[in-house]
Amino acid sequence: MRAIDYDSEQHQDYARGRALSERQLGVWLAAFEAVLPERRPLAGLDVGSGTGRFTPALADAFGPVIGVEPAARMREVAETRSSHPDVRYVAGSAEEMPVPSAAADYVLMGWSWHHVRDRPRAVRELARVLRPGGRLLLRTNFSDHHPRPWWLEHFPRGYEADASIFQPLHEVIEGFTSAGWRVAGFGTVTEPSAGTRAAMLERLRLRTLSFFAQLDPAELETGFERLEKAVAQDPDAPAPVFAEPLLTLELP
Repeated sequence: MRAIDYDSEQHQDYARGRALSERQLGVWLAAFEAVLPERRPLAGLDVGSGTGRFTPALADAFGPVIGVEPAARMREVAETRSSHPDVRYVAGSAEEMPVPSAAADYVLMGWSWHHVRDRPRAVRELARVLRPGGRLLLRTNFSDHHPRPWWLEHFPRGYEADASIFQPLHEVIEGFTSAGWRVAGFGTVTEPSAGTRAAMLERLRLRTLSFFAQLDPAELETGFERLEKAVAQDPDAPAPVFAEPLLTLELP
């Protein structure tokens, strides 16, 4: 996978390109709530928080949250978009977080695990910051459990290039269970439609998905030409939905 420097690319368009509607956000919060303890408040960490598309909503739903994000410009956007009293953002990564040990009841890593370079170190650091019984909500794709979004088929090597970004499920699980974690749950979440096909195309043109960094310019041009032709046939049709994996891990 080609590493993405969010301080030099994507930060200016990320919030718009990856925005969630209230309905979509509500579906994810319900999925998270189903695997978290019932007590409130919960102390949370949003690791790889980006522009904060989940962080304030997590604070509203569960309690105070620290967003941990390595890219300064992504943090700047997050802080500009929301000044939630129970949210703060800090520089850090899954491998090194500036928070005390046993500080959190849960960690969300939403769409960020594939960016982690030193995964064994991250597994240890995530165990350090969680309290006993704490849970890690790992929202990531897996090469063998790929959601196959509808637009991907129009790009050369689409499924192959996107799947190559991610580990297989058994490899991720082994990386955690060999360090003492246990699997608390695995399932899928289906978001409501992101809007019309035309609206989705406009967001895809912002290229805020890691997938687009894996293709060369000719492949990108071909893919968008094909996608535009397909969308033009029925631009106002709702964008198709698809199921996305959610792996929950727990410390003993």
